[in-house]
Amino acid sequence: MGFFLETLIGGLMAGMLYSLIALGFVLIYKASGVFNFAQGAMVLFAALAMARFAEWLPGWLGLESLWLANTIAFLVAAALMFVVAWLIERLVLRYLVNQEGATLLMATLGIAYVLEGVGSSLFGNDVYRIDVGMPKDPVLILDGIFEGGLLINKEDFITALIAALLVGLLTIFFQKTTTGRALRAVADDHQAAQSIGIPLNHIWVIIWSVAGLVALVAGVIWGSKLGVQFSLATVALRGLPVVILGGLTSIPGAIIGGLIIGVGEKLSEVYLGPLIGGGIEIWFAYQLALVFLLFRPQGLFGEKIIDRV
Repeated sequence: MGFFLETLIGGLMAGMLYSLIALGFVLIYKASGVFNFAQGAMVLFAALAMARFAEWLPGWLGLESLWLANTIAFLVAAALMFVVAWLIERLVLRYLVNQEGATLLMATLGIAYVLEGVGSSLFGNDVYRIDVGMPKDPVLILDGIFEGGLLINKEDFITALIAALLVGLLTIFFQKTTTGRALRAVADDHQAAQSIGIPLNHIWVIIWSVAGLVALVAGVIWGSKLGVQFSLATVALRGLPVVILGGLTSIPGAIIGGLIIGVGEKLSEVYLGPLIGGGIEIWFAYQLALVFLLFRPQGLFGEKIIDRV
């Protein structure tokens, strides 16, 4: 029982990180109705900015405190992601208002390539380290209840809590605030939103800024675990099955989908892996997403789209 719970908890913590990545896709889709292929590049760009500013700032400002250097680096990287969001709206999105979804989709592909190129030029293309001071050692809990106790990774636990907090705050933002309702209105119909006075350009800057902040948090977490390198852009692929499972329009769906996939990966690898061979954790999420595409393409919490012809 203890081993099962240990595996389950590990899956839940991994699932929260998947939910955080998927959240970036959901945010952009809810505000523009387009799937954002630039999300992976945003995670990479934000992580590069955080890593390099944390490296440069102690020398520039004479900082000796790791915590202070990381805090300032995070704030500077967040400001940079706001500038990126403003430039995306000013140079790309404002010229694509009321265009077909396929046009916006191709625009996000172009944004992804630009971000990768600019990130390489500004920050370099080596492997960089992000050290935010999170403990790496595992901790043993509940040893008085289960024989041998449960071994929990401290870093995974802390990052899961951070991801859960951010997801919760964004859920409240979308559901309870006037700006959140305006974002949903823009996603439903650009022209209708403009006709009632919703400033489309401001809304897109806001949502890309929020998505940039989410990408920054995800980049710091994954950069701390894996190092900041250009393969980090492919981490966003882990969010694709999550949004397919939970639904492209649902923030709660991103949460539930991430948890289901995180737990499913861990349990299938541990209990099915010895029977049919290893590597299940790599392809489990994509097989589950394929099943949903066949039988429930809108996902668990997504809205079924009905076109009248």
